Amino acid sequence: MGRRKKEPRSVHREKIVSAASVLFMEKGIAQTSMDDIAKAAGYSKATLYVYFENKEEIVGILVLNSMKKLDDSICAALMQHKTTKERYDGICRGLVQYQEEFPLYFKMVLDKINVDLEREDVLPEEKETYQIGEEINEKIKHFLVSGIEQGDLREDLALMPVIFNFWGMLSGIIQLAANKEEYIEQSMGFSKKQFLEYGFSLIYASVAVKDCNKKL
Repeated sequence: MGRRKKEPRSVHREKIVSAASVLFMEKGIAQTSMDDIAKAAGYSKATLYVYFENKEEIVGILVLNSMKKLDDSICAALMQHKTTKERYDGICRGLVQYQEEFPLYFKMVLDKINVDLEREDVLPEEKETYQIGEEINEKIKHFLVSGIEQGDLREDLALMPVIFNFWGMLSGIIQLAANKEEYIEQSMGFSKKQFLEYGFSLIYASVAVKDCNKKL
């Protein structure tokens, strides 16, 4: 215990968050108690509350950390590729990777865009998650504008509705593929990857100009 006291507060918090993440993946968030987290991290329950007020704060940090990785993935896709279709494909791959790496937080992150920042009980992590979500939306907006300017995407696109439909359709297909992988393979003869690629192509075709559609 003496050695633990000498460590920075951030070290203790990171250790607790890491232990909680494993438990959340194994048991689910609702089924994991603060007692469970304390035992897994090697702390007493009283000590745990020194570093976190409640389980929601721990969840908020994990969602925020995963959201940052999603942002990094989307930034990489937009920076590494030049053509509109290549950048779109990179975004799709980033979302798939995100769902596979953080299945527990995938849907939660998409829901965070609706956070009411005026609530008194809003956590700092929730605010930052919201802000990162807005930054991602802005990146997607620039991606769409660039695609329109290059003549790859339709000029009549209403940007904000397209962005929200974009997230809804992509996340829906990704979640469906994860939940129904066996059924998709048996009923359609498609692998998960093939099913996703087909769905992503359909979404791209809905916003692309006719010449781009012919290339799909």
